[in-house]
Amino acid sequence: MTQPTDVPCAWPLPELADLPEDIRARITEVNDKAGFIPNVFISLARRPAEFRAFFDYHDALMLKEEGSLSKADREMIVVATSAANNCQYCVIAHGALLRIYSKNPLIADQVATNYRKADITAREMAMLKYAVKVALQADQLGDADKQTLRDVGFDDEDIWDIASISAFFGMSNRLANAFDMKPNTEFYAMAR
Repeated sequence: MTQPTDVPCAWPLPELADLPEDIRARITEVNDKAGFIPNVFISLARRPAEFRAFFDYHDALMLKEEGSLSKADREMIVVATSAANNCQYCVIAHGALLRIYSKNPLIADQVATNYRKADITAREMAMLKYAVKVALQADQLGDADKQTLRDVGFDDEDIWDIASISAFFGMSNRLANAFDMKPNTEFYAMAR
């Protein structure tokens, strides 16, 4: 693994050799699996405590086994939320993951462009409408919004997950935009 030199970020980036061992190990694991270091990892590593907190919460939301949300559902929420928040980094990076998990090379582009016209199920449509409302109009959420999700098969724990994923990535979108993070070129071709 070599030190990335072309990571677009508005702040100075840390040297891999200078990072705490647990963070270097995490970055090495991701590099070994993906074949590259996603820019978000090296960008956030400049603040180790925040890196750990960010990825601990990310993993708690995105890697959990409980509930009825699949990995593709989770990534679809991220893509729709990130599109609503105009976050190029997260749309491209999580769009690649959505294509992988859904085994559908078209879905990420459809969801990112306009999820309302995407070739998705009624269940997925309800999920994304709720997620985008969490991202953009959380103050207007009410019982009817939750009931719409229950009507298509989600339970209250699933609804919590949808909201939490949307809210977490709302923060992530804002950080990526504020720090001028650009998606790695590798993401664009994945699962096409």
